[in-house]
Amino acid sequence: MSDQNKGFQKEEAPKTVQGAQGSPSAWKRLLAKKWVFPATYVAAAAIILTLMWVYQDTGTKTVSEAELGIKVSSNEKTAEKPDGAVAVNAQPETMQWPVKEKSLVSVSIPFYDTNAANDVKQAAMIQYNDQLTPHTAIDLKTKDGAAFDVLAALSGKVTAVDQNPVVGSLVEITHTNGLISVYQSLADVKVVKGAEVKKGDIIAKAGRNEFEKEDGVHLHFEVRQTSDNAAVNPETLLNAKQ
Repeated sequence: MSDQNKGFQKEEAPKTVQGAQGSPSAWKRLLAKKWVFPATYVAAAAIILTLMWVYQDTGTKTVSEAELGIKVSSNEKTAEKPDGAVAVNAQPETMQWPVKEKSLVSVSIPFYDTNAANDVKQAAMIQYNDQLTPHTAIDLKTKDGAAFDVLAALSGKVTAVDQNPVVGSLVEITHTNGLISVYQSLADVKVVKGAEVKKGDIIAKAGRNEFEKEDGVHLHFEVRQTSDNAAVNPETLLNAKQ
């Protein structure tokens, strides 16, 4: 055999790279798994949603409690009520007798009630200048005819203070429940128009007037509705527990 043939026989065929031919690659084997594509889809969806949340959050401004005007209590966790608001569970204020002690006075002239008995209606008629007028209030006086303090029957705003030649000094208080209380035949008035008074505040003393001159020192106590100015029998509204 010649030297050229010997050299040719010594040359070896190039070796194949392990895994390059004859068997699938590791990547192809991974893609062949059934769970690969669903898992990839879920991961992509999660990334997209995360990007959307981040984008939306960057455009959202957090409003503080101070900007909303709300003050949260550490105990009750409720919004602060605006001034003048009444709590839902607050009990409505009841009308009290316009005196310190009801037992010290009596009703000398009753309210004229059209449904009352004839003798009661007759007692509730006031004669002034030869004319009979139905009494739209109750008159209160002590047994000995002494003066006494007159109290506000309900909290409210003083809407009138006047001196009338017939009914005497008077005070009018407007209340938030749709009622007006009127106090006539007064002396030593202690309030002024526009003042805010609380239930039980002393507003004057009982005095005299011309309209009920024969009643002496007394308080003419009247209650009216703000809607139509109709007179209401005060005894139907007064707090019986006082």
